[in-house]
Amino acid sequence: MSSPRKLTPQEEARLAQVRKNFEERRRVTQSLEGIGTRIGVYSGKGGVGKTTVATNLAVTLAAQNKDVALFDCDIDCPNVTRVLRITEGPVQNGEKLSPPTRFGVKVMSMAFFQENEDEAIVWRGPMIHNAINQFLQSTEWGNPDYMIVDLPPGTSDAPLTVMQTLNLDGFIIVTTPHELAVLDAKRSINMIKKMNLNVFGVVENLSGGVFGTGGGQALAEEMNLPFLGATNMSSDYTNSRKPAALESDAVAAEYASISNELARQISENT
Repeated sequence: MSSPRKLTPQEEARLAQVRKNFEERRRVTQSLEGIGTRIGVYSGKGGVGKTTVATNLAVTLAAQNKDVALFDCDIDCPNVTRVLRITEGPVQNGEKLSPPTRFGVKVMSMAFFQENEDEAIVWRGPMIHNAINQFLQSTEWGNPDYMIVDLPPGTSDAPLTVMQTLNLDGFIIVTTPHELAVLDAKRSINMIKKMNLNVFGVVENLSGGVFGTGGGQALAEEMNLPFLGATNMSSDYTNSRKPAALESDAVAAEYASISNELARQISENT
């Protein structure tokens, strides 16, 4: 019997990479195994209020006595910590990081590791992939009922990396009523469908005023998706102390309705 063929350096390098990728996936899976439902909050266009929806939904669920984690995966422009007015970073606990809690929500964000809040993070795809993997492997999430994930906008490498790494249970698509935001939201929905992942529904943000109304609901109907609800354009969001859902009865009612419809869709789809 002949001895096994010796691998070439190129083959050995590819095999080492396969082993590394497998080990990374194993560690990520272990880190996330205690989490209930993983929900991506996503949009095809930046500036439609994705982070606003993610943070207000998270604090609404926490106010309903749910255990909630909020993972800010918008590596380029992490804004969750600004919305929540959280300044203390994670605490080192052995090999793990314990995320800080604000308004009942555990928070992890790239912003904790920036020296200056206004500095630009200019990274290519592999660096984003490594950063997200590192966050997931090193964070002690506990056993939250929900993990809300604030994704990067668009349909390119950054959101794709998050989707492939986190194995999300489903997505909330955020759009304004404006036709261009709706068009880009449709593109993001088509991207999710190509990956055979769930869309829990559509939220129309900044409804009313100059943007009009109805774009989000029309999109949901066209794409045969649930419409989770609308949040009106309001000066309540200018409050700098707390997320608007904790300060305004009107905003709280909007997010309570969205969270109830979301819970119904999760029950039907997972």
